[in-house]
Amino acid sequence: MDSAMHSAIESKSSDTLRRLVGHLPCLALTGAGISAGTGIPTYRDRRGRWLRSDPIKHQEFIRDAAKRQRYWGRSMVGWPGVRDALPAPAHRSIARLQARGAVAQIVTQNVDRLHQRAGAQAVTDLHGRLDRVLCLDCGDNSCREYLQGRLESLNPWLRPALHEARPDGDADLPDHTIEAVRVPDCERCGGTLMPDVVFFGGSIPAARVDACRAALQDAQSLLVIGSSLTVYSGFRFCRWAEAAGLPIFLINPGQSRADAIAEKCPLDADLALAHLEELIA
Repeated sequence: MDSAMHSAIESKSSDTLRRLVGHLPCLALTGAGISAGTGIPTYRDRRGRWLRSDPIKHQEFIRDAAKRQRYWGRSMVGWPGVRDALPAPAHRSIARLQARGAVAQIVTQNVDRLHQRAGAQAVTDLHGRLDRVLCLDCGDNSCREYLQGRLESLNPWLRPALHEARPDGDADLPDHTIEAVRVPDCERCGGTLMPDVVFFGGSIPAARVDACRAALQDAQSLLVIGSSLTVYSGFRFCRWAEAAGLPIFLINPGQSRADAIAEKCPLDADLALAHLEELIA
């Protein structure tokens, strides 16, 4: 990038963030891009193209034992990367912005709980949380780290350190490895265990959706950070904001589904939120 183009991006970003300051407090909707600085990879490239193998679908997990075997084998390998990740500067910035009243509510599409680890208070995990496990039969919930110990006991030959983590807490494994994975059942009833997340094709609980929409109605704007908004569960926030006449701001260096209806700051989340903090100092 030449210096003239860099200067133009800096100028555009500063102007956009200054306009955002006039529409605070905002509801902040965050996606995988806000966690990119932690080492957790994103789902898509800057053009919104999917970078990973096909994600597991909700009904596949429910109905197919082989799909559950695939999920838990990959999750055993990928979980430590999410568990041990530290909040990025952007997570800490948005927590401070929230403490100062500039951010009314955080809604995250991520399942990594990094906003909470950074000290944010009002956070809705739109797609659930990876650190908790549910039994589909008896409803018992347990800690994901406890299940990790059970998985490693059943599969001592599978070494997490040898595989690359993915943004949803799993990793790529060859088919012959997946076929050998042993999956634990619920200790309470012997039922099927599932992470407390909404897989592709699953439904976000209606009460959670309603609470998010109510939070948006109480805000002065919508700020989307690090999301391509390709999945409708996130993009509908833009539709809601548009219908309510609320301004929409994007912090994202890549393409998004809402580019045509929003003001855009084309910086990465760490830089943009640091600058926003300076503007409201």
